[in-house]
Amino acid sequence: MKLHITIDGKTYEADVEVLEDDESPLQPSYPTYQPVPAAPQPVSLPVAHTQTQAAEGNVYDERVCRSPVMGLVIKVNVKPGQPVQAGDLMMVLEAMKMETNVTAPRTGIVKSVHMAPGDSVKLNQIVVEFE
Repeated sequence: MKLHITIDGKTYEADVEVLEDDESPLQPSYPTYQPVPAAPQPVSLPVAHTQTQAAEGNVYDERVCRSPVMGLVIKVNVKPGQPVQAGDLMMVLEAMKMETNVTAPRTGIVKSVHMAPGDSVKLNQIVVEFE
């Protein structure tokens, strides 16, 4: 079979040999995957996780603000005695090259700040306490 190809205004003629018959249907060379619907399974928390939460106290205690990630403290915007409104930026943490803003969970007065720039922080660690 002869094929004419034009590149940059110049036409070329090429001889092409057909290796496969076009009339045969193509079969996929990979196995077909049909997902099997899974029934939801109940999940129970490991005992160690429950004990850790009990040791740390209530994770949702209104008098404290906890770290949402494990990382490094980049910036602290509050100090003891400072009033804050719910949603105010209190500090910035860095985890895996991404910054996470820690905002005030409620309106109140800062009692103490447990972190300083450069400190490492763990997940759910108390970073700020409120009066």
